[in-house]
Amino acid sequence: MAKELLLEIGLEEMPAHVVTPSMKQLEQKTAKFLDEHQLSYDTIETFSTPRRLAIKVTNIPERQADSEEELKGPAKKIALDSDGNWTKAAEGFVRGQGLTTDDITFKELKGVEYVYVTKYTHGQPAKEVLTGLADVIKSLTFPVTMHWANFDFEYIRPIHWIVALLDDEVIPFEILDVTTDRTSRGHRFLGETVRFAHANEYEEKLQEQFVIAAPHKRKEMIVQQATELAEKNHWTIDLDEKLLEEVNNLVEYPTVFAGDFEEKYLSVPEEVLVTSMKEHQRYFEVRNDQGLLLPHFISARNGDRVKLENVIRGNQKVLTARLEDAEFFYNEDKKIPIETFVDKLKSVTFHEKIGSIYEKMQRVQVIARILGKSVGLSPEELTDLQRAAEIYKFDLVTNMVGEFPELQGIMGEKYARLHGETSAVATAIKEHYLPISSEGDLPETKIGAVLAIADKLDSIFSFFTVGMIPSGSNDPYALRRQAYGIVRIIEAKNWAFPLSVLQETISEVISKDTDRFGIALSAGQQVIDFIKGRLRQLLITKNIRHDIIEAVLNSEQKDLTKIFATAQLFKKHLADEDFKPSMEALTRVVNLAKKAELEKQSEVEPDLFENEAEKELYKAVEAMKTSFADQTINENYDQLVSLRPLIENYFDQTMVMAKEPEVRKNRLTQLSQIATIALSLASLDQIITK
Repeated sequence: MAKELLLEIGLEEMPAHVVTPSMKQLEQKTAKFLDEHQLSYDTIETFSTPRRLAIKVTNIPERQADSEEELKGPAKKIALDSDGNWTKAAEGFVRGQGLTTDDITFKELKGVEYVYVTKYTHGQPAKEVLTGLADVIKSLTFPVTMHWANFDFEYIRPIHWIVALLDDEVIPFEILDVTTDRTSRGHRFLGETVRFAHANEYEEKLQEQFVIAAPHKRKEMIVQQATELAEKNHWTIDLDEKLLEEVNNLVEYPTVFAGDFEEKYLSVPEEVLVTSMKEHQRYFEVRNDQGLLLPHFISARNGDRVKLENVIRGNQKVLTARLEDAEFFYNEDKKIPIETFVDKLKSVTFHEKIGSIYEKMQRVQVIARILGKSVGLSPEELTDLQRAAEIYKFDLVTNMVGEFPELQGIMGEKYARLHGETSAVATAIKEHYLPISSEGDLPETKIGAVLAIADKLDSIFSFFTVGMIPSGSNDPYALRRQAYGIVRIIEAKNWAFPLSVLQETISEVISKDTDRFGIALSAGQQVIDFIKGRLRQLLITKNIRHDIIEAVLNSEQKDLTKIFATAQLFKKHLADEDFKPSMEALTRVVNLAKKAELEKQSEVEPDLFENEAEKELYKAVEAMKTSFADQTINENYDQLVSLRPLIENYFDQTMVMAKEPEVRKNRLTQLSQIATIALSLASLDQIITK
């Protein structure tokens, strides 16, 4: 007869961001446990609140199915001695399986006879097997843990109760000083202790004690109540999914309410108000039908509607205090010139081994100017870029960003506009932080994009210069994310970006004046490889084959954008009929050309040619050498592929490794020239054609 399993872990309140991942982890590890212990089931339903993680599993059999397993032992010649008696090897094998030598049979496998036994296992009762759920509970992992009382065991929060039922029977096990039972706890303030006579009573009994255990049902309650409240007041609300998830994981019984704040605070930038409400208080902002912010907010309490007016007043009081501070900071910041803030940055450390933020800004001015000219900004754009680079970090020392760090860049843009900076400069100050996550929004303006790259390049160059290079999972300054941001911006803008050339130019300029710039940048090849590693990461997201990625990354191409374009080009041509034979022909050239290093010769000497195939290939390569640098990647690819019949004819008629040294050197040099041209596109010998 199939049964229902209920498992609930009762805890102190967990941080909201931990609840959902922990619930999913409990589901996955329980499913794995059941599979490994031969207990079938139909469904696993998950539940979670700040105080509990739970699962309900349907249709679990009363006991494991009986199993039969055929096991292979030693070869017959090892199992029997010369007199036909069982050896210690045979006896040890069967003893390890709980059997005797009477159970042995012989079977032939690939011409050799081996010992075999059949082991029958009687399935255990499910209730006994499920005591192993204690290990499932203990195996859950969390971003932070704590220990309590005198226990060495660590968990996200102290465990207060465990419910473990198989239908109406308690599954007996212990974790620390907590023994499984059928007793749970209701809402901390509104509910009482609850006992489950059967596993199927879980949701219903908890709801009677003001706990909505299913997170999707709580979320539906919040959305429905908030929508009704907005419609009643003719408001527009955006129930941000991330905030909704967080609020949902802060409550067990949600009741939505609306609060107000004074209209005078609407004079403060909208971003400040929204940040105060959303990030600090977990409120949803309210707007009119034109999208303008209104002096109201919506939130959810963990409880019912009793004395809700007191809750509203309390929340309004807390928010007002925050907005009062924000208004004061905003008004004070407006009085201070930008140059005063910039000067303060001289005493703000970027990193003790690197110097101040002011010195970083001095370096970024140089980097931005070099990059701006490289990507073709106009004189007017370069002027705006220079001004943005001179001041772009100034808001870090404003009162507002000191109170609301989330607003760095945003307040920089606001204050820059108030102080008369151009729109391009103000926008670049905000955009230089982008992208703020691996797949976050990119800068839209050219000036913002150049400043963003310059700032990130400086961070990478600086940390590499002082030997603080990410290793393994250790990347405290998010240099991988910053490098990935660089390659994403370059890809989006399709700018030429010869990284090694730019790095050399930047290092040369900055190293001439370490008093101004703080350090001399000397990161070298490690930086090139590091940023190419992020380019590899980007190419993987484009579903480009691994061998193609390695081929283009190991080319002699210095321009990151051309590397990216070449990878896309090879991906496009993979299915071409002539792709495989062309790559095979060129790879043969590349492999033979490696031997040219041993017998160096600078130029091909046509006088040493002995057949027409050599002459035809020479003419084609000479024509290619004159045009290759000025052509598009597509044209270069087509030209390389067009060499295939000439190469095949060449190998048919020519013995490359000729006995005569001069002839051999000449032929290897000819192939080496082709390989060098090919290597500017990709390391073709890394492309798999089989």
